[in-house]
Amino acid sequence: MHSSQPADSSPRAAALIAGILLIAASLRAPITALGPLLEPVRESFALNASQAGLLTTLPLLAFASVSPLAAPIAHRFGLERVLFASLVLLVAGIAVRSGGTASALYAGTCVIGGAIAIANVLLPSLLKRDFPHHVAKLTAAYALAMISAAGLASAVAVPLDHALGAGWPASLGAVAVLPLAAALLWLPQLRFRTVSAPGLAAGMHGASVGASVWKASLSWQVAGYLGLTCFIYFAAIAWLPSILQEAGFSSARAGTLHGWMQLAGAVPALLLMPLLHRMTDQRWIAFASPALSACGLVGLLALPMWTPLWLFAFGMGMGSALILSLAFVGLRAGSQQIAASLSGMSQCIGYLLAAVGPTLVGYLHEAAGNWTMPLAACLVLCLAMCALGLSVGRAVHIGK
Repeated sequence: MHSSQPADSSPRAAALIAGILLIAASLRAPITALGPLLEPVRESFALNASQAGLLTTLPLLAFASVSPLAAPIAHRFGLERVLFASLVLLVAGIAVRSGGTASALYAGTCVIGGAIAIANVLLPSLLKRDFPHHVAKLTAAYALAMISAAGLASAVAVPLDHALGAGWPASLGAVAVLPLAAALLWLPQLRFRTVSAPGLAAGMHGASVGASVWKASLSWQVAGYLGLTCFIYFAAIAWLPSILQEAGFSSARAGTLHGWMQLAGAVPALLLMPLLHRMTDQRWIAFASPALSACGLVGLLALPMWTPLWLFAFGMGMGSALILSLAFVGLRAGSQQIAASLSGMSQCIGYLLAAVGPTLVGYLHEAAGNWTMPLAACLVLCLAMCALGLSVGRAVHIGK
């Protein structure tokens, strides 16, 4: 088994970074492209709000169930090969989802979620292993690629649908370009069959390490912060275009604002990650991030004429909270073995909690007959996150 540690300046390192960024760009766009097209999809299959919400819930359930399996699979078959397989699976899932039947729509969505879950867990491990001195910078670049591609996919979904003239399946299928390009760029990495990041497999298999993570209250705080962030974020991803269309915006304008909200999340990726490792603790930013999103939600409810401003504030807050949620895995772990176990545990619990979001918000909308109650519920969760942030942001460690 060949183990590689590319020098930061080597050609392989440059190719590896380019591949990582293109994979990152593929990790949210297939999910976010659906939001602006949700109304025509619902009309095609006469879906109610809860059934439509399930289309965003299914990938999250896949994240929760597949995340703990990613590390052992990578340890057995090699990190590079498993990442390549996840890209091939992602392309296949996108193709199936665009098959034009309700069963293909849901089956493809499940496959997409499983493929993304594998890369979600393994890409940060790859950064830690091959670029240990540049984790903050590369994580910022990774987050930026992921968020920007997601925003762009939302913004172009409706115009692309109109331009192609072949209905929503063609527009949804077009997002396969990203993982397809990533897979082609990743091909040179297949000659390496490297072990996973140090401690990754040990973290998954070490009973004592795993037990200490599941028993630590701090682990549950990390998982809770991630779960609440993803609950609110993915509920917005699923329903924001419908909320905006009901408020009088055109489908194209709603799609553009959907993308605008996500691109706002790129701002913290540029500013926050380089600063994180310099902070003694992260309490203030863990409080301020959901507080900013709460302000955005209050604004949407109270002063809808300034919708672009409120969506930017909401997106910035959620983007910051999402980056923090992922960073807390490394920041709160006392060792690399614990970090590996905490990553699997927090993503499993966090995404299970998040999976409730889109379907519950759809149900609340149907029950209330308007979007006020679902938005108010998300506002309450943002305030709960503020309180949790003051605890999980403390400079303490699991296993120390």
